[in-house]
Amino acid sequence: MNNYNYRLLPILVTLSVTFGCAQDEETAADQARALHEEILTIDTHDDIPFDFATESVDPLDANRQVNLNKMREGGLDVAFFIVFVGQTERTQENYAKASADAMIKFDAIHRMTDEMYPEQIELAYTADDVRRIRESGKLVAVIGIENGYVIEQNLSLLEKYHELGARYITLAHGGHNDIADSATPNAGLGDDVSEHDGISDFGAEVIQEMNRLGIMVDVSHVSKQAALEAMALSQAPVIASHSSTLALADHPRNMDDETMMALKEKGGVIQTVALGAFVKTQPPEQIQARDALWTDMGIRNGREVRALSGERLTEYERRMGEINARWPAANIQDFVDHIDYAVNLIGIDHVGISSDFDGGGGVVGWSDASETLNVTLELLRRGYTQDQIEKLWGENLLRVWKEVERVANDLN
Repeated sequence: MNNYNYRLLPILVTLSVTFGCAQDEETAADQARALHEEILTIDTHDDIPFDFATESVDPLDANRQVNLNKMREGGLDVAFFIVFVGQTERTQENYAKASADAMIKFDAIHRMTDEMYPEQIELAYTADDVRRIRESGKLVAVIGIENGYVIEQNLSLLEKYHELGARYITLAHGGHNDIADSATPNAGLGDDVSEHDGISDFGAEVIQEMNRLGIMVDVSHVSKQAALEAMALSQAPVIASHSSTLALADHPRNMDDETMMALKEKGGVIQTVALGAFVKTQPPEQIQARDALWTDMGIRNGREVRALSGERLTEYERRMGEINARWPAANIQDFVDHIDYAVNLIGIDHVGISSDFDGGGGVVGWSDASETLNVTLELLRRGYTQDQIEKLWGENLLRVWKEVERVANDLN
């Protein structure tokens, strides 16, 4: 059992709570802490930069949403560290660069677990490894690939990535690739609305090989037709590693009811994601105000925001505070609304939790790994039982992973 130093946000601690019978907030927090320490908690999507696990980005205490200290503080047992390479024009030169860039991130994750902090965190290759490592008192790292572009047009790379620890692959990302259509076509790359009408012939081969190897098929980021077709093609359950519900936030990255029902029928799981824009639709005026602030301060993206420090950080926080006061940002209650919706639609056995930390994720109340306990507290407030919270925090994902391993064993 791990001993964590939990941090509850004051905004949450001051709220009244009722579950089962009326209790004061201190009792609720104590119950949440005890439950949170007992259960296994998995976040299926945490991004890393190309200089991860170096002197400039130390996994222990780097100024990021996820580091080892913050995982301990918030009681986050397992993080899927992500090998992400963005979509570019599909040329032989760019294919080679994509796979080379993927290796940079694979090497970084292995450097963290094998060289820098082997006494603190270990890489899991199987679902059983997750439990074993957690019981040893260590944190658990798992690897996911975001964007099948790194496969190039070479199925043999799948086996290489599997040997290195990749346990899910998001078939596409921002823009179509040779495997699947994206939910967000990239006009700058010449994308039409659809290229393959879902999954390409090559993509069908990729899914077949992923099934054989025991790599989970991830349908986050792909078009609705691609997601439905991937489910039909896969011999094992599939996952949506970081998506929320379209019914509550009309964003192309979210899943509609039909797709979630198909996911349930396939035995899969949607890992609801705490990324503000996917949790709560922002009015155009808010987006314009934020963009104007970024332009004024010379900020190009969210990663540059997280790198701010000193007076610039103070100025940014003050001005963003003024914007958020006019248009409140997505918070942990909004996020758990998506969990509620998905559970009510497809059942408690098919819903999980993800953050997309360091890739744009985070909501008020769960802004980094140190605040992970707050999710458990909010779930208790909603009336979820310990067994249900265990399923949401990791047991559902592990069930799918085990089934993917079983299918792979049967195919070999």
